[in-house]
Amino acid sequence: MPSVLVTIHDVAPPLMPKVERLWELCEQRGVKPGLLVVPDWHGEAPIDRNADCVAWVKARAAQGAEILLHGERHDEVGSPRGWSDALRAVGRTNHEAEFLTLDYAAARARIDRGLARLRGLGLSPLGFVPPAWLAREDTHRAARDAGLAVSEDDGTVFAFRAERAIASPVVRWSSRGVLRTYGSLAQAQLRWMLQRGASCVRIALHPADLDHPATAGSVERTLDLWLSVYPGVTYGSL
Repeated sequence: MPSVLVTIHDVAPPLMPKVERLWELCEQRGVKPGLLVVPDWHGEAPIDRNADCVAWVKARAAQGAEILLHGERHDEVGSPRGWSDALRAVGRTNHEAEFLTLDYAAARARIDRGLARLRGLGLSPLGFVPPAWLAREDTHRAARDAGLAVSEDDGTVFAFRAERAIASPVVRWSSRGVLRTYGSLAQAQLRWMLQRGASCVRIALHPADLDHPATAGSVERTLDLWLSVYPGVTYGSL
């Protein structure tokens, strides 16, 4: 039977009011989303200096939410794009694909620093998701070699311990501009029409999804639609 994996991206101190609202939407529907935590949002908001954010994440983890590392800082500062990188990223991110250009050594260093920071807070990340799902194959190898159980791109969940690559489409939104906003609404509907038979569909929620009434409304409708038919699952169950 198809299943649904719900996640909340960009869990970081500056975005917590919207993160908490997204959690409430999931909780109202009986699902515990995975939390994709950024240790130092844009190099300006280290999570370990915000006691309220740390307490909230730890409380959700105690309730059973899976914690995943979501980059070290989530932006691309200091990592210039080549033309091939820019081509891969076109239309997919506003220069926040932190791992887009990184080789194995650079990716592993950032993953290790991020893990150390979260583990120092008493959190136990299960896996890693690169911002915007953009990364080279080296990054997924680095996540595996760092001892993590899973990583993912925009089409696949890599379950390292089970040695499985699980094809998994993603329902996601964008509120950046009118065309992107309404295009993402159409995309969410098309996922249901065309891919509801997939073994695992991911619903990826971002704080910015609440910035526009149209995307905010689509988030709620989409959660209701998928979760009324298919069970919510966790990374661990994969």
